[in-house]
Amino acid sequence: MTDAPLRITRIATGTRIEIRVMPRAPRTGLEGVRDGRLVLRVTAAPVDSAANDAAITVLAKTLGLPRSALSISAGLTHRNKTLDIAATIDSVRERLKGEIQE
Repeated sequence: MTDAPLRITRIATGTRIEIRVMPRAPRTGLEGVRDGRLVLRVTAAPVDSAANDAAITVLAKTLGLPRSALSISAGLTHRNKTLDIAATIDSVRERLKGEIQE
């Protein structure tokens, strides 16, 4: 599914990645990279931030971080989102390496 490398950048507070959330999926989990975005499937509906909360929970668990270390900085009401992570870019890459193939 990888046709472009994951967009991941270092920011002052840690790391920024681009994600695409696919709500109402049959299962929750990471799917891979598409168009430079990490694709997250969640079973939650896009109502009252349920899909956003589910996406943060999945990614926090994958990265071994508390939910409070992740925040959506852009795209709260869209499928394409920008996510800020309070962790080093190297640690984020290392944790994601086993889950996706960049």
